[in-house]
Amino acid sequence: YLSGFCVTVRHGFPYQPSAMAFDPVQKILVIGTQSGALRLFGRAGLECYCQHEGNSAVIQLQFLINEGALVSALSDDSIHLWNLRQKIPAILHSLKFNRERITFCHLPFQSKWLYIGTERGNIHIVNVESFTLSGYVIMWNKAIELSSKNHPGPVVHISDNPMDEGKLLIGFECGIVVLWDLRSKKADYRYSYDEAIHSVAWHHEGKQFVCSHSDGTLTTWNVRSPAKPAQIITPHGKQPRDGRKPDPCKPILKVEYKTAKAGEPFMVLSGGLSYDTVGRRACLTVMHGKSTAVLEMDYPIVDFLTLCETPYPNDYQEPYAVVVLLEKDLVVVDLAQTGYPSFENPYPLSIHESPVTCCEYFADCPAELIPALYSVGSRQKRQGYSKKEWPISGGNWGQGAQSYPEIIITGHADGSVKFWDASALMLQVLYKLKTAKVFEKVTAKEEKPSPDVVDEDPFAIHSLSWCPESRVLCLAAVSAHVIVYRFSKHEVTTETVQLLEVRMQCELNDVDSLEGGGEQASAVSTPGASSSPQGSTPQPHPSSSSTSSSEGLRDNVPCLKVRSSPLKQSPGYQVELVIQLLWVSGEPPQQISSLAVNSAYGLVVLGNGNGVAVVDYLQKTLLLNVTTAEMHGLPDPHQRQPRSPRKGRHPINFFITCFIFVLKPLLSLSLSSFCPLWAPALADARDGSFIHSRSSSMGSIDREAREVISSLHFFETLSRKNELVPVPSLWLGTSLGTVLAISLLVPSASELRLQQAVAVSFLVRLKGGILRMAVMDSTGSLVPPACESWYDPNAPEEERERTRSRRPTSPSSSQENQDCQYAVVCSEKQAKVVALPSQNCIYDHNITETSFVLRADVVIMSAGICVACFCANGHIMTLRYCKCL
Repeated sequence: YLSGFCVTVRHGFPYQPSAMAFDPVQKILVIGTQSGALRLFGRAGLECYCQHEGNSAVIQLQFLINEGALVSALSDDSIHLWNLRQKIPAILHSLKFNRERITFCHLPFQSKWLYIGTERGNIHIVNVESFTLSGYVIMWNKAIELSSKNHPGPVVHISDNPMDEGKLLIGFECGIVVLWDLRSKKADYRYSYDEAIHSVAWHHEGKQFVCSHSDGTLTTWNVRSPAKPAQIITPHGKQPRDGRKPDPCKPILKVEYKTAKAGEPFMVLSGGLSYDTVGRRACLTVMHGKSTAVLEMDYPIVDFLTLCETPYPNDYQEPYAVVVLLEKDLVVVDLAQTGYPSFENPYPLSIHESPVTCCEYFADCPAELIPALYSVGSRQKRQGYSKKEWPISGGNWGQGAQSYPEIIITGHADGSVKFWDASALMLQVLYKLKTAKVFEKVTAKEEKPSPDVVDEDPFAIHSLSWCPESRVLCLAAVSAHVIVYRFSKHEVTTETVQLLEVRMQCELNDVDSLEGGGEQASAVSTPGASSSPQGSTPQPHPSSSSTSSSEGLRDNVPCLKVRSSPLKQSPGYQVELVIQLLWVSGEPPQQISSLAVNSAYGLVVLGNGNGVAVVDYLQKTLLLNVTTAEMHGLPDPHQRQPRSPRKGRHPINFFITCFIFVLKPLLSLSLSSFCPLWAPALADARDGSFIHSRSSSMGSIDREAREVISSLHFFETLSRKNELVPVPSLWLGTSLGTVLAISLLVPSASELRLQQAVAVSFLVRLKGGILRMAVMDSTGSLVPPACESWYDPNAPEEERERTRSRRPTSPSSSQENQDCQYAVVCSEKQAKVVALPSQNCIYDHNITETSFVLRADVVIMSAGICVACFCANGHIMTLRYCKCL
C-alpha cells in the first residue's frame, strides 16, 4: 500500500457546493461544500484547498475583508476563524454552540463583532479578535415584544444599517423584521408582512431596504414607515386586469439591491418564477430600471453574489458582475455589457462539461508540446463571452511545484477531446478537438445508430492512444470507429475524408475452412479489395459499400456515415484516417476494447471481442485482421490445452493482400500452475458488453463468451526464445489473462510494408484480464517504445524531410542463455515479471483476492519502477520490483 503519499491537487468542480464568499479588495473567491471542504480561487492558475475536521456542511462564509482571514459556519453549529496569510491556510480559533443551532452570520465591514443568529430566534455576538462570546445577546422575545404572539421562527437575516453600524436589521422567518439599536438595547422599528422572509437587502443610503418573500413578492420598506411597505411587486407574476393581487409565484430565495451613481439601481434575485413554468431551468433575474432580464442556468442555483467596485456599504456600489454558484458550475455574469454575457471561466471547473468517458495522463512530455497546443488552442473561436478580463483576479503566482511538462487528455460523451496542462497545481485547457464534425449530421430517426450498438451518445470517446513525440492521436468511440489525427500548424481543406472499412466479425466454424483454401472471413479488408496492395485503398463514402442479404439484414454497413463534403480543418489536430467496423450479416460490430498506435512503424492496432486488426495509417491499408481463436490456432479459445501450447497446434499460413501471417508454435511457460481462477472481463458474444464474473472457477464461465482483447502495446523486445536482438513486436493481452506477442518486420521502404511475415508466440498467463504491460532493460529502466519525432504533414517537402527523424528504443542485446529484458504484466488479479528471452517467470504477486484491479500502470517513482493499481474497492496500491537475483 502507499505510505507517505498525500493528495496534492484536486481538479474539477467542488462536489456539492453549499456556500460562497468574495473579498472585494483582495478579489478572492471561496466556495464551501457539504463535506466541509473549502476551495479558494484567485486569478487563473491560482487555487487552494482546505478541509475542516469532520464532514459537517459549510452553511455560511464571511471574509474579514482585506485582512487575509475568513470565518466559516458549519452545520454542526461551530464557527471557525481561518488564517489565509500563511502558505497553507489553517484554523486559528473555533467556537462551538451546544444549545442552539446556527442559522445566519453577519460580519460588518471593518468591524470586530460577528453576529450569530440561531434557530431559536436569538442573536449572539462574538469578538472576532479573541473569538469569544461577548455576553451581549438579543433575545427574540425582546426583539418582537407584542408584535406577534407566536415565536417568530429562526433568524434568516442580519445586517447593519449602511449609515449607522449601531442599528442592526434582524429578519425572522415568519415575516417580521426588526431594526435593533445596539446602544439602547431595544427595537426602534418593527415591520411585519404576512409572507415568510428569505432575504433582506439595504439601499446604500440606509433609508430603504427590500425583502424577498415565499410568495414570489418583493417588498420595499421605508425605515421610518413601518406600518406598511412602500412598494410591493411580483417580478414574475401575472398582473390581473381587475386590480386583484397577482397569483403567487415560487419563493424568491435571495435578493441584492445595488446602486450606481450614473444610472438606475440593480436588483438581482434568484427564484420567484411562476408556478406554471413547469420544467423550466433555474433562473437569475436582473432588474435594471424598467428592464427585466431572465438568465437561465444549466443547474440549480446554490448562491450568488454581486461584485461591486467599492467595499464600503454606504457608498454607490457600482455593480459590475454577478457570481452565480450552481450545483455543478460557476458562472460570472457581466452587468456592464448589453445582454449580460458571461465571462469565460479560466478555472478547470468544466472538466465534466460533457461527461468524461475516457481519461489519460502523460508525464515528461516534450518541452515544446504544451506551447504548441496552447498556440492553436488560443486561436479557437469562443463566441458569446464578455470581452472583459476575469474579475476574480487576486493572489500571485508562485514557483511551480513540477519541473516537467504534464498533460491530461479527456474524452467526452459528445465526442469532444480536451488537452489539459497539468504541470502546475491547477488544470488549464490547452486545446479542444471535436470529432463529431467528421461525420454526417443525423437528422432522421431512421438514420440514428442502432441501439444494439450504441446506448449513449454515438460519438462518445471510449479509449485513446497518443504519441507525444510524434503528436499522432488515435481515438476510439462507442460506434466502433477509430479516428487517426495528426498535428499541423497549417489550415487545410480536406476534399474527401480518408476511410477504411473493416469486417471483424466471423463465425468460429469459418476458421476450420481456412487451411482448405476457403474464404478468409476473418481477414477481410475494405469491400472490393483485391489481392494487390492497391486493392485495399480507403473508401471515400461508406454508403457505397453497403449491402443487404435476402432477409434484409444489415451487412457491410458502418454505424455512422463519414462526411462526404469538404472538411475545413483549422491548425491543430487534423483527420488523417477514419477506420470503421462494419455490420456483418445483421450483427453489429462490437465496441473497440483496446487501442494502440506507433508512429515509428506507422501502425495503429485495435482489438475487441472478435479479434485484432492492424492498420497502416500511412498507406491507409489493412494489414492484418485475425480472430483471437486463430491466434491460438484452435476454433474454441476455451479448449486450449493448459499444459503445453505445442499440442494440437499446427502452422497455418494466412495470405492477406500479400501480407503473410505465420503462426508458429513456440516454447512457453507451463500453464499447469497458471490457469485462471477468475475471469472478470468476458465479453458477451452478441452485444460486446463486459460482464464481471466473481466465480472462483472456470466451470461457471459461459462457454459461449468470447475472449476479448483488453490490452495492446508496441515494444522492441526479445519476444521469442533464443533471440539475440530485440525486434519490433505487438503485445496482446486478453480478458482471460493470456499474453501473446506478434513479431513485426517493418521495412523502411513503403512498397515492402505489405510483403513481410509476422509470428505469434505465447508468453505468459495470469488470473483476470490483462490491463497493462511494460518492458524493462537489464538495469531495471523502462524501455520506451520506438517513435518518430513530430513533423508537420502540411509543411513544404524540404521542411518535412529536415525535421523528420525516428527515435529508436534503447539498444540491448542478449548473449546466449542470458536474459537482458524483463516484461512487466499486470492483470485484474495478478502482477508478474517475466525474463526475456528465456520467458522464465521471476516474480509473481497476487494483488487482491477480494476485489479486482480497475486500472494499472507502470510508473517511475523515487523508489524505482512501480506498478500502480487502482482497485474496485477504492484502494490504491503500488508494487515495487527489486532485482536482487
